[in-house]
This record gives sequence, structure tokens and C-alpha cells, in this order.
Amino acid sequence: MSTEPLTAPAPLRLPDGRPAASAWSLDPRVRHLNHGSFGAVPRAAQEVQAALRRRMEESPVEWFPVQPQRIAEARREIAAFLRAGEEETALVPNASGGASVVFGCLPHRPGAEILVTDHGYGAVTMGAARLARRWGGTVRTVHVPLDATADEACRAVTDAFTDRTALAVVDHITSATARLMPVDRIAAEARRRGVTLLVDGAHAPGMLADPLAGLDADYWVGNLHKFPCAPRGTAALVARTERRQDLHPLIDSWGAPAPFPDRFDHQGTIDATHYLAAPAALAFVEDTWGWDTVRAYVTALADHAQRTVADAFTRLTGEDHTVRVAMPAPALRLVRLPGGRGATREEADALREEAARELRVMAAFTSFGGTGYLRLSAHAYNTPEDYEHFAETCVPVLADWARERRR
Repeated sequence: MSTEPLTAPAPLRLPDGRPAASAWSLDPRVRHLNHGSFGAVPRAAQEVQAALRRRMEESPVEWFPVQPQRIAEARREIAAFLRAGEEETALVPNASGGASVVFGCLPHRPGAEILVTDHGYGAVTMGAARLARRWGGTVRTVHVPLDATADEACRAVTDAFTDRTALAVVDHITSATARLMPVDRIAAEARRRGVTLLVDGAHAPGMLADPLAGLDADYWVGNLHKFPCAPRGTAALVARTERRQDLHPLIDSWGAPAPFPDRFDHQGTIDATHYLAAPAALAFVEDTWGWDTVRAYVTALADHAQRTVADAFTRLTGEDHTVRVAMPAPALRLVRLPGGRGATREEADALREEAARELRVMAAFTSFGGTGYLRLSAHAYNTPEDYEHFAETCVPVLADWARERRR
């Protein structure tokens, strides 16, 4: 347990002095400590989306023929937010959907190997496994220790490349373990070795100011409905090589003959208001506080949250619960759970549901290498008091549950 004094950042407030949380419609009876899983949409963006839906329903025949142009306009704003080129950016429903597009459009490589890491997001890894089955090939999982430095993480992945490796899938910010991966360096070596690289950047937009800087990956996917607070179902697929012209959306519609990324703007009669309202969410945060301010705040808040919660567990168990991740993600932190709780994904999911039901707290519980973790998320609407409350009221209960499990 650390003996250094805790320094909590001052909570963010709206220009009129109200707490930042007032700008969201989250249930105030619940502690929301898991922005990282499903995000939270500010009222301003909800209102824009609701207005767009009203217009769509008032005159569908007028709306849908021009919807692709509206999507293209939103895509330009999203590409600018990501600091990506408009011509290399397509909109997809989520990062897993973008990965599925890539998996479905890669040329056939009979018997080839796909490389993933043990930090990979389960759904994306499942997609890679399905592709390997189509190829008659294999998936190989590389172990990257939680405390691996950038050099060590890069070597773990790139030293695993072989002549059979056709594709590597690497997370930008890992979901279960809340760490950055040195994807720029991995990408450079993949390019040199002729290995196609897909970077799963589901958590990177907004949390990183310039997630694509210096990244020479073939494909990158990132969610706008996580840290950037866009309506759910909004993500970007960025393809920076000529291979992008081989990419096609999951649904073929009238835009099929168009080049990438325009063909992705035509998706028939889907309700695409989530794409169209995404710029409102990005603008709300920028106009209210500025993204740089929010990034600095959540990094300080995540540090405070980890110290507060880990120390609370330590006082009860006498063990060190701080998890030392060599490349921590700005807004995410891990705390080791007591008593072997949450050691598998199924156990972690069950613990999440139990905590939501019994403790009225929305928190993420994850597992890695047979160890269970509490993954703390921080966003503009969170305050130090959220995590102090968790440490005071929830940590003792979680410790009791762990003791009961050992009996």
C-alpha cells in the first residue's frame, strides 16, 4: 500500500457550474465506473440524434436517397477528429464489424498463419479463427506480459513472425488488460516482413489525441461510441494502403460500384442517425472543456482511482492489489481482485452482474492469465468521490464475497 498522499483532481464542471454528469442522462442512483465498455452519450448528441430520427420518419422517401451524402459529411468530420484522411476512412458499426470487413476481404492464403496476442478482444479473435478455418490455416497466440515494456512487447510479437504468418491482429489499447501496445513499431516490422497488420483500436479514439500518428498499419479500426461518446454503433475503419479498394461493406447496396470509402456510405434503409449525430458528441466535449483537458483529467483521475481502490483492498487483505502495467492506457486502470475472484471471463462477467445487482455499481471485471481484475474507467462525468465511494462501500463486500468463495 502506498504511503504517498493521494492527490485527487478537481472534478470537471459545466460552464454554468453544474457537475459534468448533468450533461449525461445516466441514472444518478447508480455509480457508473465502466465507460470503457459501452460508453455514454451526452444529452446534446442524444437530442441531435432524436431530431434526425424525427426528420427521417416525417418523410422517409425524402430522407433515404440523400442519407449517403449525410453520412459522407459526418465521415469527413470523424476523419478530421481522428486526424485521418477522408479518402482512407470508412464508417462501420463497431470495431468488431470493421475487423469482420477486413477478414472478409483479404485474399485467400491456403494454410497460412494468423498471429494474435493473449490480450486480444475475444470477438475479434473469434473472427480471426473463422478466417483461419476458411484458409485451412492456424491461429497462433503470442503471450505479452502485463509488465512488458514497449521494447519487450514489440519483440514478443515480431519475433513470432514466420514465413507462414500472413496476418497479425494486435490491439492498440487492450480491453481486458488496459494497456497500450507499441503498434507503430510492430507495424514497421510487419511492413518490412510482408505481414498484413490489422490494429484493433477499439478504445483508442479520443483517449489518444492522434491515434494514427506514425502508424503504418494496413488496417485500423476504432470505436467512436466508447471514449468519444458518440451514439452506439459508430466506428471507423481506416485503410492507408491501396488495399483499401478491396474492402467492401458487410451489406452490398446501391453504392457497391463506388470506390472505397464511398461504398460504405450506402447501406440501404438502416437507421444511420448514430453516424450523423457523432460529430455533435465530439463537438460537445471540445466546446465544453476541450479534448486535451478531458484527457489530462481522466489520466489523473484514473491514477487516483487505482490508488484509492487498491489501497482499500490492501487494508483488508494485507496483499498488494496494485497492478503494474508497463504501458497503461490513459483512462483505464487495473486492480487485482482478492481470493482468485474473476479468474475466467465467465467468472468475471458473473461478478459484473452481481456487483450491478447487489451494489448498484456499473464496473468492469476482467481476467487475464488466470487472474481476475477490476478494470476502472474514467471519463469527464466521473469524480474522485465515485471511486472513494467504491473503496468505502463496495471493496469490503467484494472482499467478503472472496472469503466466502474460499470456504
